[in-house]
Amino acid sequence: MRSEEKIMAAELVGGAFLSAFLQVLFDRVASREVVDYIRGKKLNERLLKKLKITLLSVNAVINDAEEKQFRCPLVKEWLHELKDAVYDAEDIWDEIATDALQYNLQAKSSTTVNQMKLKIEEILDRLEFIAKQKDVLGLKHGVAEKQSWKIPTSSLVEESHVYGRDDDREAIIKLLLSDGDNDNNICVIPIVGMAGIGKTTLAQVVYNDNRVKENFEFAAWICVSEDFDVCRITKTVLEAVTSVCCDFKDLNLLQLKLKEELSGKKFLLVLDDVWNENCDNWEALRRPFNSGTGTQGSKIIVTTRNESVASIMRTVPVHYLNQLTDEDCWLLFAKCAFGNYGSSDAHPILEGIGREIVKKCKGLPLAVKTLGCLSRLKLDAEEWDKILKSDIWEFSNDQSNILPALRLSYDYLPSHLKRCFAYCSIFPKDYEFKKEQLIQLWMAEDLLQLPKRNKRIEEVGDEYFHELVSRSFFQRSASENSCFVMHDLINDLARFVSGELCFRLGDDNPKEISEKTRHLSYVMALEDLFKRFEIFYKAKCLRTFLPLYLPDEFYCLSNKVQHNLLIKLRCLRVLSLSNYHSISELPDSIGELIHLRYLDLSRTLIKRLPETVCIIYNLQTLKLAYCYRLRQLPTGIHNLVNLRNLDMNGTCVEEMPTQMSKLESLQMLSTFIVGKENGTKIGELGKLSNLRGTLSIKKLKNVANAKDAFEAKLKDKKHLEELVLDWGYGNTDDTNQVRYVLEKLVPHTTLKKLQVHNYGGTRFPHWLGDRVFCNIISVSLHDCEHCCILPPLGQLHSLKHLSIEGFDGVVTVGPEFYGNSSQPFPSLEILKFSGMSALEEWYSFGVEDECIRAFPHLKELRIESCPSLIGSLPINLPSLRKLVIEYCEQIVSPLPRAPAIRELELIKCDKVVLRELPHTLHSLKMKGCQFVVETLLGEISTQIQACPRRLDISDCSTLMSFPGSCLPTALSFLSIKNCEKLKFPLHQYHTSLEHLLIVDSCGSLGYFPIDLFPNLNSLTIGRCKSLKHLSVIAGPRQVLASVTCLKIQGCRNLVSFPEGGLSAPNLNDLWVDECENLKSLPERMHVLLPSLRELRVSGCPKLVSFPEGGLPSSLSSLYIGGCNELIACRMDWHLQDLPLLASFGIFGECEKVESFPEEELLPYTLTYLSIVGLSRLKTLDGRGLQHLISLRTLVISGCSELQSMPEEGLPMSLVELIIRRCPLLREACKREKGEDWPKIAHISCIEIEDDSNS
Repeated sequence: MRSEEKIMAAELVGGAFLSAFLQVLFDRVASREVVDYIRGKKLNERLLKKLKITLLSVNAVINDAEEKQFRCPLVKEWLHELKDAVYDAEDIWDEIATDALQYNLQAKSSTTVNQMKLKIEEILDRLEFIAKQKDVLGLKHGVAEKQSWKIPTSSLVEESHVYGRDDDREAIIKLLLSDGDNDNNICVIPIVGMAGIGKTTLAQVVYNDNRVKENFEFAAWICVSEDFDVCRITKTVLEAVTSVCCDFKDLNLLQLKLKEELSGKKFLLVLDDVWNENCDNWEALRRPFNSGTGTQGSKIIVTTRNESVASIMRTVPVHYLNQLTDEDCWLLFAKCAFGNYGSSDAHPILEGIGREIVKKCKGLPLAVKTLGCLSRLKLDAEEWDKILKSDIWEFSNDQSNILPALRLSYDYLPSHLKRCFAYCSIFPKDYEFKKEQLIQLWMAEDLLQLPKRNKRIEEVGDEYFHELVSRSFFQRSASENSCFVMHDLINDLARFVSGELCFRLGDDNPKEISEKTRHLSYVMALEDLFKRFEIFYKAKCLRTFLPLYLPDEFYCLSNKVQHNLLIKLRCLRVLSLSNYHSISELPDSIGELIHLRYLDLSRTLIKRLPETVCIIYNLQTLKLAYCYRLRQLPTGIHNLVNLRNLDMNGTCVEEMPTQMSKLESLQMLSTFIVGKENGTKIGELGKLSNLRGTLSIKKLKNVANAKDAFEAKLKDKKHLEELVLDWGYGNTDDTNQVRYVLEKLVPHTTLKKLQVHNYGGTRFPHWLGDRVFCNIISVSLHDCEHCCILPPLGQLHSLKHLSIEGFDGVVTVGPEFYGNSSQPFPSLEILKFSGMSALEEWYSFGVEDECIRAFPHLKELRIESCPSLIGSLPINLPSLRKLVIEYCEQIVSPLPRAPAIRELELIKCDKVVLRELPHTLHSLKMKGCQFVVETLLGEISTQIQACPRRLDISDCSTLMSFPGSCLPTALSFLSIKNCEKLKFPLHQYHTSLEHLLIVDSCGSLGYFPIDLFPNLNSLTIGRCKSLKHLSVIAGPRQVLASVTCLKIQGCRNLVSFPEGGLSAPNLNDLWVDECENLKSLPERMHVLLPSLRELRVSGCPKLVSFPEGGLPSSLSSLYIGGCNELIACRMDWHLQDLPLLASFGIFGECEKVESFPEEELLPYTLTYLSIVGLSRLKTLDGRGLQHLISLRTLVISGCSELQSMPEEGLPMSLVELIIRRCPLLREACKREKGEDWPKIAHISCIEIEDDSNS
């Protein structure tokens, strides 16, 4: 940078403290590219000077405004107006910077000087006007003083108001009572949690526990709060010790006196609500408490919201405080709400509302207590309902401590974190987000400060993220360890501070979208029609368009949204269309979104990217994962010089475009496909030195020579964690050449995971297995059919997971596999050998009597499809939990001694030698092992302790009976398949059995008394040829309370269910399929099966009607097929009486159905209708379809005589139409051309045969 440019940049920042809110704009204006560009365009530099003065005057009062916005609506409005103007200014300067980049790349500009000047002058006028209002609002210069709302805490507590903290209390007391050695330094126990979680309360309860009082000579409670004044805190402790007021003001005198008073005493201090993150301050405070002061066993408890504070002070692991359960919250709420008015039993209506109020508190005691006290004012259902429906942020500070408590956490955020946190209001409550994605979004929105020195922008984002985790703004998800969530009240806080800038589209959002809205998210719906998005036209400056989806769903988006709406949102920086299966192309106009930095098209049906994508020069992240129809990337992708993330996992791209080496900013490249002959060479990877994460290199068979492989410079890519090397399918012409290529593909020694697929060499190079790769934890070698010797992987001391599959040339696994190591595979936990057709012998390592053996920590061993393997298996595996041997019919080796084993699977390996059955065995699965099954069942019958909880037996055609004609007593899960001669014991109760499956087995079983199994949860009986009756020995009054799922399939001789009905109040699913002689379903279903949700009946030709009384009103899914007589009487089904019925299907050969559905047959509640295999169906009855106002999905398949859609058309609510194997209807519904196309054109997603249109 030239000297005058440095002066200009320095003038712009002017040494003033800049909030992160304005920092991005300053960085833009002062950047070398912008300065050079403006001078090149001969724009008046006084505009920049004027902008500088205006922004600095505003910046001086930003902190005061941030503080006052919570109390003064006018200040909040002013702040939002300012932010809106700054956003517009950012867009202008971003446009200038983009034009400058385009000029450098293509030597042409898209913006005229006059256009640019007008835009700058307009935004300056706005900013000047806003700046003048600051004096009217009384905003002051400098950092605003934070006003403390809190009453100082004390050690006193009302223990009758404490619920759900028994385990936490005992854990802290255990630490307090222990006198473990702590290097003569005082033990510091931190309690960490978000605001209002109950940290202070827990400390109070512990402080007042009699066991604690008796353990310490004295205790002191100090409310530290935001001001960590070392002198004040020391003085407070001294006064607590001496019980005398102290006039000392000198820290040295205070600490000397305190050390003297503490000498030889065992004490407890509680430092409540600590915010200090300065290590020097803590070191200064704790000097009087260090070695030589108190006796061993003295303790300090610290409560804090900030994990960073705890990490500075702690000497033992942090105790994290979690949310209370709903039940504990209810007990606290009831205590506060009812008080002396009696218990909640006297107010059942209020209890129902109260429990709903409690749920919205999400386990936060402060919120529960606040709302409980508010509810106490009026024990009136209408008032409580108002509280339930109110936003917690609507309550005043006098009514609620929640807002001030959480706001204090926000106030203490650095300014750069405030913007990042506010942006997170785009996530709905309970939404689980991943760290990597959020950092990419922050990057795209310019919320991360430019890194200094060699730090990457992603590392800045990582620091921001962990800071917000540390301060309890984010919490790790309980259901998915890689995801994070925000507590509902933290989410409310983000929504409050973001104001109009962020908008979540949804039925629960009463606000209208604003012209100031910059960031938008919404939960995707199956029917994302254009009408839902029309309101977006108002938000012309929208930067974020982020649909959020539930996995495994099929979503459709109206073409108008992407072609008409999104292209008009010219300020977009984040655009996600992920999981919209209706999208197969992007319009060329996508290139006009010049600000775009994040584009997510993953899991769409897109076939190609337009070349115009390559002029979106600001693009940082391009996600194409699992776009399985995508076969090529645009040729100009090398122009995306700012691209940092390119995800192509799961695509069918056949070859990389040329000049990929120009993308030197790439940090993450999921896949690189080597081209043929004149195509893209692997050497293009050489200049991509910043790659990290996972890199998969495919079609290595196209690498011409080892020199090309060397030029990829994998050895220099020290940030790669996982490397996949795949040669692709096909024969190998030169095995030596292939090995030379692999020799040159040696990775950096920091690599953690390695996969090699379809390698055609006869042996591996020396680097694979070299102990210098001390960081490798996972190796997968698959389909290397020419390889005859395994590499010395036993030398990899950190290796935990090893999978070797498809090695047809390996005959023995011996010393070469273990390598030169005294204890091979010291860390290995999972080992798999599979598909090794020639493998005959596996030689063990070590001697039986020696302590040193291989695999000391192996937890899972799988040997599959090794038909020639005879022996021998490892002798002793002390840590083994799971052993699987499949399709190894020649193996005669004894099973390893495994004293800790939990799961054993033996499939088609009847010659294996068994030792005693370990008592730890939980699950035993055996298939096609007649001798093994009989041996193990005999073992189980004689050893009660050796009985597994789960037993699977299959393909044992000669097995006759269980030993002693009894089931093993401890079984909870039993599966029997293809054991035709096995007799099922029915002469005793089996109280432990919960799940039973009998398929193609027990041919002599003529009846099945369900009540012999009082705790049975699910029962499946399939193709049991002699079964005639399901019975209940105790009669119809016997309640089968545990049964939730009953499936009877292919039992052709089944005649009846229990006489009088099946009393199963919790039965959810009932399937009856292919039971040719069954004449009736269970009697009194409408009364005895009150929880039935799904009923499936098919292949029962003798069924004429449903039982008297009809079907249960709880039914939500009904599928009927292959029941001609029953379907012929369909108008007697009275489906209109089923208020919850949402899914209905009719299928199979139904000779008498030529028109369907009749008027008033189906209820209006249906959302899903399938019509499958009705070969005689000629017409769809429009009158029977039109009233289905909730119908979203219609499936028509295998109706060969159906010619057209009804004249009345299909319901307007329909969003998905699937037509398969209907040749006549297919022609009528051809897109744009078919006669019936106008009848279905309004439907978002239409799938006909294998084509998908929308």
